[in-house]
Amino acid sequence: MKTFLLIISFVFAAFFGNAQVLSIDQKFYDALDKWVVFEGTGNPKRHLIGFVYLDELSGISFRHHATVLDKEEGLVLLDPITDAIMASRLDSRTVDVAILSDKQVQELKLPKEPNWLSVYKVNEKTDKYQVAKGRAYNAAGVSDLALPILLKVYEKDPHLEGLEFELAYAYNHIGSFYKAVVVLNKAIENDPDNFWFYRELGFSFKHLNNLKEAERIYLKGIDLSNDNYQKAEMAINMVQSFFHVKDRKKFDEWVSILKKYADEDSQFLDYIPVFEERWDMQREK
Repeated sequence: MKTFLLIISFVFAAFFGNAQVLSIDQKFYDALDKWVVFEGTGNPKRHLIGFVYLDELSGISFRHHATVLDKEEGLVLLDPITDAIMASRLDSRTVDVAILSDKQVQELKLPKEPNWLSVYKVNEKTDKYQVAKGRAYNAAGVSDLALPILLKVYEKDPHLEGLEFELAYAYNHIGSFYKAVVVLNKAIENDPDNFWFYRELGFSFKHLNNLKEAERIYLKGIDLSNDNYQKAEMAINMVQSFFHVKDRKKFDEWVSILKKYADEDSQFLDYIPVFEERWDMQREK
């Protein structure tokens, strides 16, 4: 029995002795105001280490600090960057990270927070900052994290710049289309010329299968907008909707609107021959 336990002990020691320190399997949006490691390349791999923070204009961002090696005995800090600013925005395409523990931060002799962070924290106590945080979570594809932040501000100041759009966007993203409609109708009462409200409201009605109202709203949004890309995006939503309900007349009307605003190389135009082919196949059946 003692021999068996001894063998098991050796096996566990061998396994865990060769194990790496880092587990790069966490989401960047869970790492705000924390030190993180992005998986690197090479042999041995030189991982990127840096700090995740909120830039009110750019969203959730990462500032590169140094590189580290992940060795059996722990993390080894290499090539610290002191002068150069190497920052990048993080979004829904960003790969997973390893969030460093307080112990790892101390072992690497890193400050709890870098000195430069204070510049980005000036407005931290303001509602405007909270809206920026909600916007960043929306952009990262985690509107469920954005909602409680945005709702807290909405209770105090519902017409704060940018708030109503982000709140409606979050509701639409999680499928709460009726709640988005309520927010957007109030937003339009206060600011009837804001095309972003119409763009988002048309999306809500489209997914509530109220195509008549979606069409009315999108037409108003197209009239208010000066951005052809946004006009084309609203148009393709209606093209898709009328294809699904097999309303050929409305489908053709919105294809004409789409072609009016879409660039020649727009991906939106690529959908038209696909819809046409499927329409013909349905007719042949």
